[in-house]
Amino acid sequence: MEMRRKGLLFVLMTFIMIYSVNLTVFAGEVDKAALNAQRFGFWTLIPPIVAIVLAFITKNVVLSLFLGVFSGAIILQLNGVSLLSVVPNAFLMVVDKILTSLADPWNAGIILQCLAIGGLIALISKMGGAKAIAESLSKRAKSPVSVQIITWILGIFVFFDDYANSLIVGPIMRPVADKMKISREKLAFIIDATAAPIAGIALISTWVGYEVSLIKDGFGQIGIKANAYNTFVSTIPYRFYNILILVFIVFTAITLREFGSMLKAEKDARSGINVQDFHNTDSKELEPKEGIKLSIWNAIIPILVLIIGAFIGFYLNGYHAIMAGKDKALIDLFNTAPASFAAIREAFGASDASIVLFQSALFASIVAIFMGVVQKIFTVSEAIDTWVEGTKTLVITGVILLLAWSLSAIIKDLGTAKFLVSMLSDKIPMFLLPTLIFVLASIISFATGTSYGTMGILMPLTIPLASAIASGDFRYLTISISAVLTGAIFGDHCSPISDTTILSSMGAGCDHIKHVRTQMTYSLCVAVVTGIFGYIPVTLGVPVYVVLILDSLILFAIVRFVGKPVS
Repeated sequence: MEMRRKGLLFVLMTFIMIYSVNLTVFAGEVDKAALNAQRFGFWTLIPPIVAIVLAFITKNVVLSLFLGVFSGAIILQLNGVSLLSVVPNAFLMVVDKILTSLADPWNAGIILQCLAIGGLIALISKMGGAKAIAESLSKRAKSPVSVQIITWILGIFVFFDDYANSLIVGPIMRPVADKMKISREKLAFIIDATAAPIAGIALISTWVGYEVSLIKDGFGQIGIKANAYNTFVSTIPYRFYNILILVFIVFTAITLREFGSMLKAEKDARSGINVQDFHNTDSKELEPKEGIKLSIWNAIIPILVLIIGAFIGFYLNGYHAIMAGKDKALIDLFNTAPASFAAIREAFGASDASIVLFQSALFASIVAIFMGVVQKIFTVSEAIDTWVEGTKTLVITGVILLLAWSLSAIIKDLGTAKFLVSMLSDKIPMFLLPTLIFVLASIISFATGTSYGTMGILMPLTIPLASAIASGDFRYLTISISAVLTGAIFGDHCSPISDTTILSSMGAGCDHIKHVRTQMTYSLCVAVVTGIFGYIPVTLGVPVYVVLILDSLILFAIVRFVGKPVS
């Protein structure tokens, strides 16, 4: 006991001495990112610039991400010492960031989820389920138009999580798209554009809890007593990019018109160029066994188990998290009405999506193994070998994700986002604020590859600023909040270092850089319409439904008159 007192006294005296000697040192420990943003200035942008530019030049995502992380580590290590010590220390920092990223439970869950879903898809393919689905859809999808619309519908159907969307829809629609000679680039674009944009506006999803919590915290800063979830719902009509990108997909599908890099990709696919290469991306070892009877239920049942298991898992995981917490209002809600819409919504928001999706994918894999063994398609040993073979197809995804997370950590330490905010958030005219917030969120999200991080950075700044500028106008505040959420999703959607972009590439079996390059033109097109013809008119008082109709007409005109037909 005496030793503890002496230790406590020593710590207290040390703290007082440090505080009294140099207050700024202590402040630096509190917010190193802000100090680094002031210290390095423009240099904080170097890591994302290196990663993004090299990705386009070298076509090698792993190398580009690694050099992006390494460049950031070198900047952080620059402290008046020689380069002889900076370089090895920077390398050690890169290794540390990778290990830290892997040690994070959320990140580990995402990687395990990817591997488990890869194994599940392999089992489904081996049982002939994927081929049966492809043949069944082929009878209904008799043209490139119907294939794209069916992919779009499936993307909307898997609304509850963007990762699940990317990894489920792609493998199902890949063989059908190949048969109709639709490019993997277009397939990846449709998957990517129905992943985060849908999950971000769904009334119940793994995103809702985070988005609502940011709104609630922002309201708490300025003393607004309003329902954060109702505010989130009221932002949905103003989430122009999320809505318009879905409309844009339909326009390009029904008109069969493309422009930019996508036009060449689609023309090449229709003429048969690179189609053989596309098929070669799939492992021949995962082809269904010869002579087995193809059944769509060998795919539908495991996938339904995955989806239903995810829904049940989201609820139970969130329920236990809430009941173990200290929010008495939420605990009372679950005690009195555990099956109510409000309870389900809160449970989904509080759940750990990475763990739940891994659990559901693993359980669905066990169900698939049981089905295959009962039908005598394979033995238990062969099934496990198939599952392991399937996980190998997504190992590269895990490597890319680890490097992307490491880059995000380096960018956070450098204070890149804080530098961008300080540079771009000076005096802003009232009617331009939502548009500029959208642009700023887009830049930060694109540079950092994370929509969650961007939302977390800008929401605490946006709510007080918008409330002060508009003197408490709640509609204006709602529009500004939607600009943060929408801009974050747009930047993340087209960023080459975003995890959802990476997963969409892998799910579609598309070269990652080709996916980024072809969808960039489309994403920017919709984003420009969002910023100029979306947020400015509604801020000036034009009804939101009028703006959505006009913006849709503008996009249709662009597709019709700028796009060229792909026969």
